[in-house]
Amino acid sequence: MDQLTQAETFLPILSADEDIAKRLKEFVQDKEAFSDNTWRQLLSVMRICWRWAAENQRPFLPMAAADLRDYLSWLQLSGRASSTVATHASLIAMLHRNAGLISPGVSPLVFRTLKKINRSAVVAGERTGQAVPFRLVNLLALDERWAGMSRRQETRDLAFLHVAYGTLLRLSELARLRVGDITRAEDGRIILDVGWTKTIVQTGGLVKALSTLSSQRLTEWIKVAGLAGEPDAFLFCPVHRSDKVKIVTEKPLTTPALEAIFIRAWQTVGPAQPAKANKKRYRGWSGHSARVGAAQDMAKRGYAVAQIMQEGTWKKPETLMRYIRNVDAHQGAMVDLMEQDF
Repeated sequence: MDQLTQAETFLPILSADEDIAKRLKEFVQDKEAFSDNTWRQLLSVMRICWRWAAENQRPFLPMAAADLRDYLSWLQLSGRASSTVATHASLIAMLHRNAGLISPGVSPLVFRTLKKINRSAVVAGERTGQAVPFRLVNLLALDERWAGMSRRQETRDLAFLHVAYGTLLRLSELARLRVGDITRAEDGRIILDVGWTKTIVQTGGLVKALSTLSSQRLTEWIKVAGLAGEPDAFLFCPVHRSDKVKIVTEKPLTTPALEAIFIRAWQTVGPAQPAKANKKRYRGWSGHSARVGAAQDMAKRGYAVAQIMQEGTWKKPETLMRYIRNVDAHQGAMVDLMEQDF
């Protein structure tokens, strides 16, 4: 039984009240309104909070503001990052709303607690974690090493990294691309029908165009993998250690399998020394690295924030600004003012 199926049986038993349990069942029945990742996070948070409430003899649903305050404080003392604490508060509020209850998060008591947790974390030196950027120069260096390789794994990995960098898609969005999503522009370059992303879910869909080089690398992969006549197959499918391609239509590559591509890339052209650890991780390229690197390259070339947000399907400027905050910081307005010739 997977986590999403577990949620169907776990959430409705969170309350002995029949009306609340009924609303939670309806909530689960409409789970398609939310992404799989949201459901996994919700289930994880609910299990942690449920255990805490039971161990401390606190009511869970509905949860009192004072109890939520104590729970969030416990999370901080347990070593959770302030962003993780905020996620717990948000998902607990989400559960209460869908159970037809007033969220304890609306209380000024909880608001002050979150503000205090965030402030103390910042003062203590906590910084938002960020993946090591996979830049265009890295992609081109890797292209020199892997292009024309006889092994199909390198051909696939190179095509994947070209698509990841060129589209700024998230791992889950890359994983579900299918051969049938490909069309060609008049000049032969590839256009991908992405359909929807984490932040864009609309009937108009979303398309991504690839550069000439990236189109060439993806075409090479499709040819050696024998995917040309398989429109329903996932674009990036497994390659066995014997170098045989397994064409699949049911389940896409897992996140760990896609993360492994970035690891192999780091081992091939990455710096000799690992990157400085950030929140005990991010020692090399990971699943978000292409998004970060592409955003930084665009910012460095002078593209507007609105253009970069459109390419990366970001909804909030502050999310993007976390990625590009260090790019050309020395070219800020005040530096420019101070260094002008008077």
